[in-house]
Amino acid sequence: MEITLSRPPVRSAGILFLACAAALTAGCDSDKKQAAGAGAQQPPPQVAVYTVTPQALPVTAELPGRTSAFLIAEVRPQVAGIVKKRLFTEGADVKAGTQLYQIDPATYQASYSAAKAALTRAEANLLTASPKVKRYKDLVEIEGVSRQDYDDAVAAEAQAKADVESAKASLLTARINVDYTKVEAPISGRISRSNVTPGALVTAGQETPMTTVQQLDPIYVDVTQSGEDLLRLKKSLESGGVKKAEGKVTLKLADGTTYAQEGKLQFADVTVDEGTGNVTLRAIFPNPKQDLLPGMFVRATVVNGVDEKAIAVPQQGVTRNQKGEATALVLNQKGIVEQRVIKTNGTQGDKWLVTDGLAAGDRVIVEGVQKVKPGGPAVVAQAPAAAKPVAAAKPAAAAQ
Repeated sequence: MEITLSRPPVRSAGILFLACAAALTAGCDSDKKQAAGAGAQQPPPQVAVYTVTPQALPVTAELPGRTSAFLIAEVRPQVAGIVKKRLFTEGADVKAGTQLYQIDPATYQASYSAAKAALTRAEANLLTASPKVKRYKDLVEIEGVSRQDYDDAVAAEAQAKADVESAKASLLTARINVDYTKVEAPISGRISRSNVTPGALVTAGQETPMTTVQQLDPIYVDVTQSGEDLLRLKKSLESGGVKKAEGKVTLKLADGTTYAQEGKLQFADVTVDEGTGNVTLRAIFPNPKQDLLPGMFVRATVVNGVDEKAIAVPQQGVTRNQKGEATALVLNQKGIVEQRVIKTNGTQGDKWLVTDGLAAGDRVIVEGVQKVKPGGPAVVAQAPAAAKPVAAAKPAAAAQ
């Protein structure tokens, strides 16, 4: 029996060997690329910064307040009587001295006539008393009359003169009462509604006013500020860090619009409210169009002074930590991000006024804050290069 042994083709074994070698080589190259990728460092994030530069800025305070009339006059009758007429239009503008009401003058006119007659009688008595004194004076020197008669004549003359003066005073009072029956506007301004109608009985000095007149141009704005803020401002002025300003005031109305006219601070009250700890400040504003009415709620921005070395930072560069403290991320000279706790004192436009925590030259991160963290690196983003014109790129694209 013949046994034949067969051998595999040498060519097939070589192909199998080459395939295994290629697979091993590919696996090694992949491991090398992964190792190289793991060892490479990510580039630091790019941020936009704001370089702190001290500048002269006004020190302002935004305070709540209400408007009040420049002058207020409550019109009350000064004599009693029946109201005959109302001579004004409610809500209109009136001038000082304009007659508003007419009270029945009949009884006061009669009193005036009686006082005038009494004056005439007193003056007639004086006409006889004075010549008698002159005659008695000559006679008493020659003992033509007794000294007692002369003294009586002098006394009668003095009493006649007193009666004349008293009659004149009564006549003046009667004439004043007649004038008081014409109730006039004591000041110029806007008149409110009438509280009495024709036919109503009024009394002198009654509690309820007949109407009210208010002068609205100019107009007052009373605002409140805490006593602590006033003390802080006073210390800043004394130290020289803040220079005193003219006290300009601007208004923001309840609907959010800004009042066109600029006001001026008049005075600060000398008493601190025990309940709130606030001090009342009064400003005066021109009100030619009478856009401001008494009792309106407003927000006033008061310029208290000028800080010549103020530091202002964009609002997007300031955040709050868990304690509620204002913080800012600063990129130092080594390219490391630092977190600073700062103190702010109001706003100036779209910027925070910083009183502590930042210095001139500090670079505050205003964009890319979410990309960085304190202690980590960062770089300032460069401005993008200008793009090439499209027309210049078309020939190259056509050539390709």
